[in-house]
Amino acid sequence: KISKIIDQNTIIEMNSLFNDQISAQLQNLGISVEKVTSQLENFKRGFPYLNVISAATPAKGITVMDEAQISEALNLYESSQLKIAKFVPASGAASRMFKDLFNAVDTLEKGGSPSECAAEKFVTNIKDFAFYTPEEFDGKSELEILKKVLDADQMGYGVKPKGVLKFHKYNAQELKDLSISDISEESRTAFEEHLVEGALYAQKGGVVEIIVSVSPEHQKGFEQLFDSVKEKYENRYNVKYNIHFTQQMPSTDTVAVNEDNTPFIKSDGNLLFRPGGHGALIYNLNEIDADVVIIKNIDNVVKQSYIEETVLWKKIVVGKLLQARAKTFKYLEQLESVSDEKELENLCNEIVKYIDNEYCITIPEIPASELPKFLKNKLNRPIRVCGMVKNVGEPGGGPFIIKEEDGTTSLQILESVQLNPNDPKVMEMFHSGTHFNPVDLVCSLKDYKGEKFDLPAFVDPKAGFISSKSYEGRALKAQELPGLWNGAMSDWNTIFVDVPLITFNPVKTIFDLLRKEHR
Repeated sequence: KISKIIDQNTIIEMNSLFNDQISAQLQNLGISVEKVTSQLENFKRGFPYLNVISAATPAKGITVMDEAQISEALNLYESSQLKIAKFVPASGAASRMFKDLFNAVDTLEKGGSPSECAAEKFVTNIKDFAFYTPEEFDGKSELEILKKVLDADQMGYGVKPKGVLKFHKYNAQELKDLSISDISEESRTAFEEHLVEGALYAQKGGVVEIIVSVSPEHQKGFEQLFDSVKEKYENRYNVKYNIHFTQQMPSTDTVAVNEDNTPFIKSDGNLLFRPGGHGALIYNLNEIDADVVIIKNIDNVVKQSYIEETVLWKKIVVGKLLQARAKTFKYLEQLESVSDEKELENLCNEIVKYIDNEYCITIPEIPASELPKFLKNKLNRPIRVCGMVKNVGEPGGGPFIIKEEDGTTSLQILESVQLNPNDPKVMEMFHSGTHFNPVDLVCSLKDYKGEKFDLPAFVDPKAGFISSKSYEGRALKAQELPGLWNGAMSDWNTIFVDVPLITFNPVKTIFDLLRKEHR
């Protein structure tokens, strides 16, 4: 059966490939032969570009809320008793954050000068970083300072995850201005800033539930950090934290191939599997039992001095989600209960206008007899509201309106790899978009009957992409699953909301910590 699926000219004969050793490997990983076969086919076929209609803008696709709408959303947030959880993707080491510093070490060790690389800028500003102490850094050379920060046997920032790195420091006056009197000065990690945020917008009944995705090798470090600060923040904000650490499942890894699309066999005789990218986190999100889940990346934080608008707009966006959720649930209940033919027709017409206005879903001509079922299918899905900030040249996915295979349209967050670079119109839309996505989402994960959605059922498997990597000195091609906020949420109902730029302050490089929002 497999031999018929896979082209024998490009894939090793299946009977010999899936020997006892590899079969045992797949069983241990929880990966089926069918899944591997499907992934191998993806390498051969590639992933199709999406059919883009236009960039989402305030004219169509991005909601710019007025004062009345903001007030209504805030009231809904404040009055809601629904269970809220905060999901923080925090897997992986911070090695990319320190790329410039690693290059600087290489330059200095080869006899180069600090001015030729990032060493001079880093050392000149060393006192502005939260991890600086006079005892550890004063009197040392540029190379010694760099190695102090990066080396695994010293501070180890080059191999640790971003979440446990010290991002911000607070002096006595800053803490006093924040009405914090239990300490005179302190430094906070990115993880701690998420604890603060959680207490300010994601707590219900005094409980803050936070789920953090971590790599297996980093979980112990996160647990130790939380244990060391838990009591301080619980007392400070009068809350109890319910923290869960979750790991990307091995069964979401994807098979790698050689450049000719044949499976990559390692020197030990096993297939090479690689992490499937952050799209694999849809399975971790699927395990969360909450009505509303707030998703925000580990590095997208600011000092508490700048947090007021972030907290305000998080509440607004949650309120917007609750508004859409209530309206959608009402329509679904009415579609089940209305039996009068004329009343049902009027209801369907109302829903058609609503989904176009709220979710940017336009539908093709459909026979009246099929419309109620069609609309119910479109409405009965997970909902997400995504904060969109003005495009100022930062990296990130863009908001677009696309046409689906069933003829309807939908709102999607797309990366450049999902767009046809040879289509001038598509590229013009990509570069002229007014907004981009800072990966700041709130999600409704339960249906109108209170049952959890099976989130993997709403993934578009054709929205992955292929990249070039290497292993053991050999070139290979890797496959990433549809991104968490891209293809993994493709079949969700989506709302884009214009939010202030202050809500987006990621730390992609070490020098981002020198921005005023982090100093």
